[in-house]
Amino acid sequence: MDISDIKTIEHDVIVLGAGGAGLRAAIECSMHGLSTGLVCKSLLGKAHTVMAEGGVAAALGNVDSRDNWKVHFRDTMRGGKFLNNWRMAELHAKEAPDRVRELEEWGAVFDRTKTGLINQRNFGGHRYPRLAHVGDRTGLEIIRTLQDHGIHQGIDVYMECTGLDLLKDGDRISGMVAMWRETGEFVIFKSKAVILATGGGGKAWKITSNSWEYTGDGYGMAYEAGAELMDMEFTQFHPTGMVWPPSVRGTLVTEGVRGEGGILVNSEGKRFMFDNIPDRFAPETADTEDETARWLEGDKEARRPPELLTRDVVARAIRKEVKAGRGSPHGGAFLDIASRRSAEDIQKKLPSMYHQFKVLAELDITEEPMEVGPTLHYFMGGVRVDSDSQMTCVPGLFAAGECAAGVHGANRLGGNSLSDLLVCGKLAGEGAVKYLESNKDEINLDENRAREIIRAATDILNRESGENPYLIHEDLQETMQSNVGIVRDDELLTLGISGIDKLWNKFKNVKADGASQFNPGWHQAIALRNLLITSEAVAKAARLRQESRGAHTRVDYEGERDEWLKVNVVIKKSPDGTMSVEKVERGSPDPELERIANLSIEELEEEVQREAGQP
Repeated sequence: MDISDIKTIEHDVIVLGAGGAGLRAAIECSMHGLSTGLVCKSLLGKAHTVMAEGGVAAALGNVDSRDNWKVHFRDTMRGGKFLNNWRMAELHAKEAPDRVRELEEWGAVFDRTKTGLINQRNFGGHRYPRLAHVGDRTGLEIIRTLQDHGIHQGIDVYMECTGLDLLKDGDRISGMVAMWRETGEFVIFKSKAVILATGGGGKAWKITSNSWEYTGDGYGMAYEAGAELMDMEFTQFHPTGMVWPPSVRGTLVTEGVRGEGGILVNSEGKRFMFDNIPDRFAPETADTEDETARWLEGDKEARRPPELLTRDVVARAIRKEVKAGRGSPHGGAFLDIASRRSAEDIQKKLPSMYHQFKVLAELDITEEPMEVGPTLHYFMGGVRVDSDSQMTCVPGLFAAGECAAGVHGANRLGGNSLSDLLVCGKLAGEGAVKYLESNKDEINLDENRAREIIRAATDILNRESGENPYLIHEDLQETMQSNVGIVRDDELLTLGISGIDKLWNKFKNVKADGASQFNPGWHQAIALRNLLITSEAVAKAARLRQESRGAHTRVDYEGERDEWLKVNVVIKKSPDGTMSVEKVERGSPDPELERIANLSIEELEEEVQREAGQP
């Protein structure tokens, strides 16, 4: 194969993924004068950022002036069960307000308070109303704003282009081999820096809110290039996905429904979340019907309803009701907003949800409750990066957004994903700028490696016979759903790993019929490698972590264990090609950050008031 026949495109930086993190990183690079290429697997604008409907978490203090970055930081650390990267959580909480105001300057149109400030709503795990929102279409507005701003920055966009694997010059990044999905033609991107912003890998599960793009591409490519993965056992099951009809099972129902007062009831009409408040939450979040009424009326002093506990708690509570035979007709629970809000309020505050149920389920949420259940939604873990620069252990390779680990620890609070991608997307862009400033040497493309990558892709088409990629994917989804789900134990995880091993063997002989043009079977087969790497990493990390923490629940190791708080589970590719899974000691936290995180909320509120000069 003559590599010179394959088109080579050169940029200073390549950003893979055009969601919020990728766009924000690309904007930052371009603002600093770098030639920036933005490569996206789908069409520009079709990113999972759009699915983030409820709002973006930032301690603006517009609805409750007591909010402050320290309180946001404390909430994030406690939601993440203190397994978060302390520095990343600090940067996230400190910089989120500036990133939201920046979006407003770039044209984002947020909902407003009566005094004209950006409005904020309550959300699970957040002490105060903190989520700046645009109805229930916040992610869509963020993507619209970033795209509108970004296209004027001189960014080159390559749509419907799938990244296959990274290229290196020695130890450092030198580019990427990709494929145009429409024609099947290959393309080489030459670049000194690559920023991965590819999102998660939810399509490894049968019931997921994720769409077809989410096949763990960033995890697989980073792993193959020598980068490390971290905290992969922490996969978040959003408590409320649609459970009916089957064609839309798993589709997200925003936490904003509960943020606007929606309650969860079982088939007996009982509001069951009152029975599922963990002891450690009770002083701050226990609620009564009277307090809920006060909260709905806008009383800031009212404590939070139990439906807004962290997502892991709510998801397990719904699962418990279903297991006990008190679930809804189609295996979920009822989410009722109709009895709590007027039809006018619902249509104004939750227009997308109203439309979604009306069209997809023929149900009017202003009159009837919704059927909802847990759906695989988000990866807290991902590519291991430096907290300030977002660079991996591979020089020139960066990661941001859901693709990267660190900010969220063992469990992500709702709304923190949008502020994470804005903050860390910018940090990744700055990191790439600084890296290029200190690395002026020319890079060389490894043509032999490029040939290997292309040959691995074309072998799938050239085999006389082989395994069906769709059936392998179906088996993988069943394996992950059954054995690496919301509740785990050693027996299930061992079964899951064994099943993944068998699918690896099938994948070696996967076959796609037809030519390279317009061939979805080929695209599915190519995606399988990254799905299998992602699945194996999650299952093996979950088996190693012998405790229950945040979104990782082991029924054979109940409760959090102090020794596991001291380590991260880190995964990398061994020299022999096998997956290495090991415990790596975490560094000591900054004493000041540790102090803030461990203060009682009363002590922290007093401290914040003193600093603000309030009595």
